[in-house]
Amino acid sequence: MTKEEIKNLFMQGIDCSQVVTGAFAEKMGMTQEQARKVSSCFGGGMMCGETCGAVTGALMVIGMVYGHSREGDQSQKEIMAAKTGEFKKLFGEKYSSCICRELLGHDISKPGEMEKVLEKGLMFDFCPRVVEDTIDILEKIL
Repeated sequence: MTKEEIKNLFMQGIDCSQVVTGAFAEKMGMTQEQARKVSSCFGGGMMCGETCGAVTGALMVIGMVYGHSREGDQSQKEIMAAKTGEFKKLFGEKYSSCICRELLGHDISKPGEMEKVLEKGLMFDFCPRVVEDTIDILEKIL
């Protein structure tokens, strides 16, 4: 998925977490609608500037593909933990933080901050790049 395609989805109201999960819906055994719905509360750092929505979306994808669900399934839990660690390592090589407000330099949970993010063009330039990089990382590790 290109940065321009991601930007277009943002302009239509699809958030970073939804773009990531939607891109891997089939791999997760879900419809795109299901993937977007389950991740809809996580955009904008859970809508309060916390963990980046692209990152939470990626962790949802990793969980759906490699997660454990049965009691005592330690081996699958270890596989999932290794994939999570691999994702975090690769993301950390590109970005100094996985916290939305630190990545943006603005705390969008505070009045007036989202306007600054929009004025600086971060929402439609920087954020799509983070999402694109996140999708690229997932494609490498899945």
